[in-house]
Amino acid sequence: MCLSIRPSVGAAFGFSPWAMIFCMGLAMKNLTLCVVLLTASATYAQTATPTPDQPRLEFEVASIRLSSPTQHGFQDIKARADGYTASYLPVKMMIALMYRIPARQILGGPSWLRDDRYDVEAKTDKTYSVDDLNTMYQNMLVDRFHLKFHIETKEANAYVLTLDKKGSKMKVSDKPPSYDFPITFSGIGLMHGTHVAMPFFCWMLDQMLQQDERPVVDMTGLSGFYDFNLSYLPRDLPQEVHNNLSQEALDRPSLFEALKEQLGLKLTPQKGPVQYLVIDHIDRPTEN
Repeated sequence: MCLSIRPSVGAAFGFSPWAMIFCMGLAMKNLTLCVVLLTASATYAQTATPTPDQPRLEFEVASIRLSSPTQHGFQDIKARADGYTASYLPVKMMIALMYRIPARQILGGPSWLRDDRYDVEAKTDKTYSVDDLNTMYQNMLVDRFHLKFHIETKEANAYVLTLDKKGSKMKVSDKPPSYDFPITFSGIGLMHGTHVAMPFFCWMLDQMLQQDERPVVDMTGLSGFYDFNLSYLPRDLPQEVHNNLSQEALDRPSLFEALKEQLGLKLTPQKGPVQYLVIDHIDRPTEN
């Protein structure tokens, strides 16, 4: 699992819609993304509470160092079954990735949260699931950065994702979870989902529509994992890209229409309950 981003891509560590679309298998030279951001549902526990028969999930070894001031280029985060490696990564992005929340919905904290860049090498003593690795990284943020936060939910302008009146047209996934990115693109406006949870799908839609500055809020009530194909004509295509599209691509519905017609989902601009992660306290990391 790896995320590679040029520092110039997206405001506040976001992805531009076209960076996101092209990087999904289409190789855009300014941004490459191979398996991003972690599967499944959002979780905001500041530390995971272990059960009596399960110890607290922690990396066996975790090195956190300031990136070299002369280091330039990609920000990377890579997950393996036995840990994480990150380079030139701001702490605000770490929080956004590990708590699965758009960076613009992270409030408070000092300026170094977005300005300082860190290299991280974190390893486990055996292989773990993606969710367990996320929990370990969350615990590392708490232990080494002394992160404390709370969640506030406010009514704000949003896109609210609901079921259309005819219900979902997606297939309930019978595939096991994996380290593969659950949503891929085989061409412009050709999206394929495998074992996708609705919170993750909302995150993806949020990135694709982020220029609208409306978070996508899941109110579908769907709690499972789904397989689907979605074919649509993206809006705001660069003219040179638009000019080279086939007639079949030009005849596709908009993203909003495709969601309704093909997946049985409705995306509506309205006020909705938007969650914000508010940082109460954070320090630069303790020594290794």
